[in-house]
Amino acid sequence: MGSVQVSSPTMTSWVSRLLPRNGRSLATASENQRAEDRHRHQEAYGYFLPIQTRWQDNDQYGHVNNVVYYSYFDTIINQYLIRYCGLKTGLLMSPMVGFMVANQCTFHTPVSFPQIPVAALAVEKVGRSSVHYRLALFPPKPTKETPSVSHWDLSDGFFFGHPKLAHFASLACTTGSSVHVFVNPATSKPVGLPEDFRRGLLRLMSPAPG
Repeated sequence: MGSVQVSSPTMTSWVSRLLPRNGRSLATASENQRAEDRHRHQEAYGYFLPIQTRWQDNDQYGHVNNVVYYSYFDTIINQYLIRYCGLKTGLLMSPMVGFMVANQCTFHTPVSFPQIPVAALAVEKVGRSSVHYRLALFPPKPTKETPSVSHWDLSDGFFFGHPKLAHFASLACTTGSSVHVFVNPATSKPVGLPEDFRRGLLRLMSPAPG
């Protein structure tokens, strides 16, 4: 007697949720993948900041734990806002504070201590009180020598086209996005971005700012 295979309702339901419902879903998935591929390249970013990994960043598998990447991205965002947009970080002297309302990371390949990767930042959209960022982390190239990083690199970072980018891989090991909403520190209500602050952000709307 031949055997008859019967799919359980649970399995059928689970599989159907994984499959695209129509051609539009396939096209959207393909476009999203192309965008993700573009975002893995240095040319998609305007500002870069070397990140010194720490021993405590590694997990039991010997590489940086996933949650730590968010702190790297938070570091480059705030470093740029303070250094190039004039953000004041003290509640008593700042007319606005940034609330991070969305975060996302996609992990491609790992990094680990004591590597020094470089974080990358671009601005996708500047609203009245919100900023949408695109982010990436590029590992150092696999050589015996670690990238030479100076105090000024860590405090100022550098922009696309800087010769030190040649020391880092051309493909990002991690990509991500974040959204800031700036609010009045006393009321927690959204406030408009000052013009000088906005100008600093718009500098990163182009992938290769001058």
